[in-house]
Amino acid sequence: MKEIFDQLSAECSKITTKRYSTSFSLGIYFLSKKIRGPIYAIYGFVRFADEIVDSFHDYDKKYLLEKFKNDCFEAIAHGISLNPVLNSFQKAVKDYAIDHELIHLFLRSMEMDLEPAVYSKEKYESYILGSAEVVGLMCLSVFTAGDKAEYERLKPFAMKLGSTFQKVNFLRDVKADYQNLNRNYFPEVDLADFSDVQKNQIESEIEEEFKLALIGIKQLPLSSKSGVYLSYIYYKELFNKIKRASAHQIMDRRIRISNGHKIGLMFDSIIRYKINVL
Repeated sequence: MKEIFDQLSAECSKITTKRYSTSFSLGIYFLSKKIRGPIYAIYGFVRFADEIVDSFHDYDKKYLLEKFKNDCFEAIAHGISLNPVLNSFQKAVKDYAIDHELIHLFLRSMEMDLEPAVYSKEKYESYILGSAEVVGLMCLSVFTAGDKAEYERLKPFAMKLGSTFQKVNFLRDVKADYQNLNRNYFPEVDLADFSDVQKNQIESEIEEEFKLALIGIKQLPLSSKSGVYLSYIYYKELFNKIKRASAHQIMDRRIRISNGHKIGLMFDSIIRYKINVL
């Protein structure tokens, strides 16, 4: 009867995704039906770990993250977990041969968030690798469905897309990260005196990564291309809105895209995809 529990677990990961991210939920909807489940599972796993370090302030975060890590690898080893999200994730790891080192790298970046830190360029790149680039690679494992040559060919682009999304998140969440969590991911940037010059430098780097990521999206299998492109469009629009704001403004309020605007972007991306104008 584990099949019923596996179905329940998959539903929990799907609900988690929908509750936390409208953008990714809509993007996943436009993936081939066969691969939606494992992508929900990956998002659910990532989201739970992120919640531990970002939100559970009244609890022992270090203990919870260590337990989550141990429970994760125990689930992978035994093929089951009573945590539905981990049960869903372990199945995706097994079905799509997701490299366990990617999971270790991700959890290592989550551990970095347990304590306030000053980020050097090297530490910043290490955090980006673990928190974002490897998540792109987990998803790519699903998209390429065991085709090792295709995975290796698209690997740099998947990493770049993950990096791009994360850096946009950093700018979007800079106020909360700095004021509420005492975090500053940007190397050599004093957020107490954040300037438009510094913001523009960060944005120039992100702009280049968007261009490289799009090259890879165009080469994805048909089963995943439209869904990933839609997520790309959402993030590009969010980035453009952040660019129009000043450094002072993004330190004062969180920039977001309304759900109504997201629906409009969805229809626009569908048209672009249909006429092959990505």
